Amino acid sequence: MTVGVLRITLRLPSRSLKEKRAIVRPIVERLRSRFNAAVAEVDALDAAGSAVIAAAVLSNDARHADEQLAAIAAAVQEWRPDAELLDLETELLDA
Repeated sequence: MTVGVLRITLRLPSRSLKEKRAIVRPIVERLRSRFNAAVAEVDALDAAGSAVIAAAVLSNDARHADEQLAAIAAAVQEWRPDAELLDLETELLDA
C-alpha cells in the first residue's frame, strides 16, 4: 500500500480573504470530485494572496499514486492559470 501526498503552494490574484475563498474552494471541491482524493487547504489560511493545498491518494502501486499526484498538480495549473505555482512537493509513503 502506498500513500501519496502532494503539497501545492500558490500565489493567488486575490486581495481579500473573500476573493481567496472564491478561488480556493472550487479548486478543492473539483479535485475531490475528479480524483477521489482527500484535499484541503492546509496552510496560509489568513493570507489573502497565497494558498497551500494538500492532496492525499491511496494506491496499491507507488507508480499509480505518483501519476495521480502529477495529474492533480497539472489540473490545478490548468484550471487556474492565473494562480502562480510557487512550490510543489510530493511524497510517497509505503505502508
